[in-house]
Amino acid sequence: MGKNVEQDALYAAKLDADATREKLAEIYATALLGACDSTQTSFANVRDDYVSFITQVCDIYPKFEAILASPSVSVEEKQRMLDGICGATTSVFRNFLKTLARRGRMDMLREIFLACRKLDDERMGRVHVEITTAAPLDETVKDNLAVNLRELVGGEPEFLHKVDPNAIGGIIVRVGDVVYDASIATQLNKVRQDMIDRSAHEIQNRRDCFRNPEGN
Repeated sequence: MGKNVEQDALYAAKLDADATREKLAEIYATALLGACDSTQTSFANVRDDYVSFITQVCDIYPKFEAILASPSVSVEEKQRMLDGICGATTSVFRNFLKTLARRGRMDMLREIFLACRKLDDERMGRVHVEITTAAPLDETVKDNLAVNLRELVGGEPEFLHKVDPNAIGGIIVRVGDVVYDASIATQLNKVRQDMIDRSAHEIQNRRDCFRNPEGN
């Protein structure tokens, strides 16, 4: 994968004792993206290889994944198996897997992939937006939403669309932990709660007046 990638991997290995898995995943993900840049390899192609390896190999053959993650299997044997399975993948991805095998981090494949996707989204200015509507949206509406949301989310929205009949007449937008709720049902609930709060406040004021005759 190149000298820089090996250095990143060594750095990650030194942090094993006290670093969180999330931090380690980020370090390996940074190494993979750096390898793509230094070899002028499209990360989109490497990402496709990564997805295929997880979904078509690891998910279907969990015992094989367990073998790759097992410390009782030699690194040489793991790399031999990876060469046989990943012959059609990009050299960057294949060498990356071999690096993980050498460092005993094949058990972090999914965590590293999520970290890769997050880092790539950040550098490309993409923001994942979850939208929930009462009915399916056509592409024209989604395009209009993207235009309206770009400034709000500070990037290019990547939509995950869910249909929920309870979102009556409106739309619920979630960006990370932030929810922008414009549904009519939620607005009605807020109005109802405001009325309850006002009534409770008025009742409390009347009680205070009864307790204090000078306030009558």
